[in-house]
Amino acid sequence: MRKSLFYVSVGAVLATLCYVKTGLASEADSKPVAPVELKATIATGDAAAGKAASAVCAGCHGVDGVSAIPANPNLAGQGAPYLLKQLMEFKSGVRNNAIMAGMVANLDQAAMENLAAYYAEQAPAQGTSTDNNLKLGRDIYRGGITSIGVPACASCHGPAGAGNDAAKFPRLAGQHADYTMSTLSHFRSGERENDVNKMMRSVAERLSDTEIAALANYIQGLY
Repeated sequence: MRKSLFYVSVGAVLATLCYVKTGLASEADSKPVAPVELKATIATGDAAAGKAASAVCAGCHGVDGVSAIPANPNLAGQGAPYLLKQLMEFKSGVRNNAIMAGMVANLDQAAMENLAAYYAEQAPAQGTSTDNNLKLGRDIYRGGITSIGVPACASCHGPAGAGNDAAKFPRLAGQHADYTMSTLSHFRSGERENDVNKMMRSVAERLSDTEIAALANYIQGLY
């Protein structure tokens, strides 16, 4: 069986602390840490076991983690630390989503690690962007909007949108534009709040609908 080993390093902590000034955020805890989140920071996932368990996820996220439903996120190629964090937060309630809460309710730590390991090993989705506000999206992603204090998304998520596993900053490249738009809108409204020190909320609240749509379009074709 193949195993994936990932670590939460001191570098990840430093990256998280630096984020407030440097870039578009990962999704981290802003609520009190629930007991489920106090387990070992080194986790081993069995990708083969994760594949077997992923059948129940396929209806929404696709057989290999590439969703055919634009409102649902692609999971393929996403960093295992980020995926595990989201599963744990759905389970603890730190991230509020009724559907996902039900899906993870009966998963133990090992099962969540296995799923994270499986999806992390799948080939990432490659999407396309339209010409609609493509330059605006590219400019914000690469350089931010300095006049209103919006940092470059690339500073945390990377120039090609590959994310940062150690810091749990998610992969963005190829993500469905619909899902990215809804995520940024939920951060902006405060409906989603599992970001440390309001990292994503502080960015999203400065973005207009047009800017969010432009960013989502650019990210969908990024790879």
